[in-house]
Amino acid sequence: MSARLQPYTLSFPQGYDEQAEFEAPFRGYLPGVIVELEDGARHRLSFIDLVRLKQGLADNAGAGHPYYAEKGFVVVPEVSTEAIQLAVQGLRDEGYFHLGQPE
Repeated sequence: MSARLQPYTLSFPQGYDEQAEFEAPFRGYLPGVIVELEDGARHRLSFIDLVRLKQGLADNAGAGHPYYAEKGFVVVPEVSTEAIQLAVQGLRDEGYFHLGQPE
């Protein structure tokens, strides 16, 4: 699934169909979202909600790793297509994609 939103393209992972879109808020995590800017720079993002983040941190801490980090990691209130689109637009407006190196 890909959405052209001026001035960037937002591409969801392969297999992100209606069923996956429905299930995403329940899973609380969606890796592999690509934002391609007008200049061709591509940024790979992962989206996670607070519940899943807390679970991941607890699992890591239990395994002796008291941290949770991913490159391109974005925390949203709910992992949904709409929340992801709003987050990407906000990140773009705030200059996020010019801070880090593209994929």
